Amino acid sequence: MRSIYLLVLLLISFSWSANAQKKNKKATEETTDPDSSGVVSNKLLPTTSPLLLFDEQAKKEKKKKEKKKVKKNIFFGEKTRKGRIRQNLRDQVQYTIFNYTSNKKIIDPYIRDIHWYDQKDRMIRTKDFDPSKGVLLHGPYEKFINETVIEKGMFFYGTKHGTWLTFDTRSVLTDKSHYVEGWPKDSRTTYYDGNNKLIEKLTPIEYELKEGNFYHFHENGQAAVIGEYQYGEKVGLWTEYWNTNNTTAIRKREIQYQEKPFTKNFRPFIRAEWDKDGNLIYRNIASN
Repeated sequence: MRSIYLLVLLLISFSWSANAQKKNKKATEETTDPDSSGVVSNKLLPTTSPLLLFDEQAKKEKKKKEKKKVKKNIFFGEKTRKGRIRQNLRDQVQYTIFNYTSNKKIIDPYIRDIHWYDQKDRMIRTKDFDPSKGVLLHGPYEKFINETVIEKGMFFYGTKHGTWLTFDTRSVLTDKSHYVEGWPKDSRTTYYDGNNKLIEKLTPIEYELKEGNFYHFHENGQAAVIGEYQYGEKVGLWTEYWNTNNTTAIRKREIQYQEKPFTKNFRPFIRAEWDKDGNLIYRNIASN
């Protein structure tokens, strides 16, 4: 009887140990394997479409504000400070003069490039803005080589805004582009409704070519497809998302495109797929 009792205890102990090992193994896999779950943190992925202000009424209101008396170092109603960076490039000296704000404004997560000044490294970055490390560019911006202006424009909370000009070292205009708070002015927007309120697709356009981040939304405003164009070509990882009615963001499928445009002999392939609960159902082993 005693031996049977000990055997039962051993079996229960073994069962607990096995279950614990399985849980630990699953937890380890989920933390080390980015494909183990299709659920994406809302902090990393916006689930609702942005509010675009490309309409004529918004433009008129902005022009009225800009026509008001300009105060020193105040741009778009925001108090700014001036910054300056000097770099020696061979036998030339490059200067960058810019304005910035310490306002911790929430940035539109759909904008591809957010320009900010890294105060520790004393350089301007365009990715991964961290308010604890730097400040957003806001107001006029100019870049010089020696005493010749090679680029000038205006920033609005880290995004390019208005007309931007680029020159060569002989002051000849080489490029002229227009932006609306980070969006290329020629970007194409389609809607689900006739009132232009429910955004269907946002296609970035520069010089008649698709250039920048592309977004397709479900009718409720949740992101359905996110990808990037360069020179009219799809590049990098394009991700499709299940419609979860904005409760969370769950990946549906990832398609890998060329990393650089015009790459020869590259064929896009499905990298991974998940079901509606975020469980992995397919993964291309060759992509690991």
